[in-house]
Amino acid sequence: MPQPALPSQPDHANQTFRRLSGRLRMRHLVLLCHIREYGSLTRVAEHMATSQPAVTQSLAEIEDMFGTRLFRRTSRGMVATRYGQVVLDRAETILNDLHLLTNDLDAVARGKVGHLHIGTISSVSDVQLAKAIQRTTQYQDGITVTVQHAPGRNLLDMLRNHALDVVVARLSDTVDMAGLDHIVLYHQSPRLVASRVTAGQLGRRRLEWARLRDMDWILGPRHTALRTHIDSIFINEGLPPPEPTAECHSPHLIGQLVAGNNHAVSIVPADIAEDLAHIAGLAIVPYSFDWHLPPIALFTRAGEAPRDTDQTFAAALRELCAPSAAPLRTAYGY
Repeated sequence: MPQPALPSQPDHANQTFRRLSGRLRMRHLVLLCHIREYGSLTRVAEHMATSQPAVTQSLAEIEDMFGTRLFRRTSRGMVATRYGQVVLDRAETILNDLHLLTNDLDAVARGKVGHLHIGTISSVSDVQLAKAIQRTTQYQDGITVTVQHAPGRNLLDMLRNHALDVVVARLSDTVDMAGLDHIVLYHQSPRLVASRVTAGQLGRRRLEWARLRDMDWILGPRHTALRTHIDSIFINEGLPPPEPTAECHSPHLIGQLVAGNNHAVSIVPADIAEDLAHIAGLAIVPYSFDWHLPPIALFTRAGEAPRDTDQTFAAALRELCAPSAAPLRTAYGY
């Protein structure tokens, strides 16, 4: 007996689109994300203040819309199927877009023109970022801004998932550029910082890394480009890298800890060092390193028409960083 012909790929996709566009609702996407988060229909029901049978029925209705199972029960709880993972990734993006939309609407309701959600790493100068935001609000009056600090990999995942509008982070060979465009803004050189008393002493003689190793090192997180370079300095001198007295993400806290301890030192990017030099008691040691950190770049989503607000911020950053920016292709074609 001949098998019925399967619908062509475009026809099947069109049928699925028509079915979903007529039935799928935001609450369905929220439910799917809750199931992934909690891994238990009972816990989802408790969170949503409803009954477990109601959640089970809603999931069955959603899976009927998609025509396939989205979750399977395991000893570890509800786990997304291959189809479910695809749906969940898109659901998260759609819900994040909804959050960005509500931020824009809230800004307009308060007499503004829109909202800009920026992600940035701690190794970016707050002074430089503040100037870029100020220029953005001058060029395009009425913008509200949110700035979120996190590790670069996390920020780029959030950008891909539409939880952020733009990201200012470090560009390196290990960065996953899938779905992203970038503009190189500037290159960073390292600087050794210490208290003013200690910086004066270190600046009067050749640096001896064996002696420096015994000082109190205040450093940023492990497994970053900067920490790798710092470790390499000592390894190349035949010394084990120093164990930091304190580790923290905040450059400002690093500066405060160094400034208050005449036996403390740190190595930070040059623009961060210049920011920290305004802290009472902190100074930059006059020493030039023979290496540079991977550059700082502005990341955007590829294949999307940029909003005026995003373009304005990108232009402001490029103007501020123009003297040291590399002439690479940009996401906006400037």
